[in-house]
Amino acid sequence: MRSIRPLAVAALGFGALMGAAGAEAQTLKTVQDRGSLICGVSQGLAGFSIKDDKGEWTGFDVDFCKALAAAIFNDPSKVQYVPLSATERFDALKNKQIDVLSRNSTWTLGRENDYGVLFAGVTYYDGQAFLVPKSRNLTGALELDGSKVCIQDGTTSEPNAMDFFETNHINTEVVHGATVADVVADYLSGKCNVLTTDESQLFALRSQFPKPGDHMILPDVISKEPLGPVVRQDDDQWFNIVKWVNFALLDAEELGVGSKTIDDALKSQKPSVKRLVGTEGDFGKPIGLSGAWAANAIRAVGNYGEVFDRNVGAHSKLGIPRGLNELWDNGGIQYAPPIR
Repeated sequence: MRSIRPLAVAALGFGALMGAAGAEAQTLKTVQDRGSLICGVSQGLAGFSIKDDKGEWTGFDVDFCKALAAAIFNDPSKVQYVPLSATERFDALKNKQIDVLSRNSTWTLGRENDYGVLFAGVTYYDGQAFLVPKSRNLTGALELDGSKVCIQDGTTSEPNAMDFFETNHINTEVVHGATVADVVADYLSGKCNVLTTDESQLFALRSQFPKPGDHMILPDVISKEPLGPVVRQDDDQWFNIVKWVNFALLDAEELGVGSKTIDDALKSQKPSVKRLVGTEGDFGKPIGLSGAWAANAIRAVGNYGEVFDRNVGAHSKLGIPRGLNELWDNGGIQYAPPIR
């Protein structure tokens, strides 16, 4: 009996662990049973997530949702988009109103701890900057003493700005806004003469001003703002799916595989390409996807470079330089582990 009891206890413990693991792997099944992915996005940010004239959602963050849906269903249209404010986005994820958050959100330790979420990589390396009227004739952020600064509630922008101003002994007055629309309205009406947020967002907002050319983004970048998709901490399988869809789009660009060359890639004899597109190895099955999961995502939205250029880069209205978001072998810091 003494020899059997430890074995029985161990078996019960192993069974409990397996049951817990099985219970955790639930998001993919929920999404598949529903027949669509529910993706949290912004309430309207040009280049990232915004409805077009036809009522269709477009943008950099939206394309990630489409890539994820394509990896799961081989159909990028199987996405329901839920617009969320900065203050409600993490609660919506935590409360399972959405399956994934793809909404220009900064990865911080506090957010992961406070909300019980995980950031599944960085899709966009950003930093906070300042937008001012050109008429102020400023050359840098150190000249902002005496300014009124518009900042959106529920973002990292205020603590970043306060740290910068305090460090550099700059006196300012903060004008708070509940939404992006509120902040922009306050800035354009003259309630403040500085608008601060992520540099990419400043490009996006300025592009929609009545006279974009009358405003400039100062060269100073005062923070690190790694933006990426977010999931709950309760499902390792789902975390891995979201994480590797991001990596697959980066690997595809590095390997020269895109939406226009995916059919050629399926015939490639190059080992790294074969593993990416699923003609060699079986990397989809362990995470609950088909062998063609990455190929389907690439066919739907293109590789990372295509997504960037189309929505926010050289081929978009925003024209944001790739900068840090270039691949690691082209002067940037975007880098993905290999699929192998």
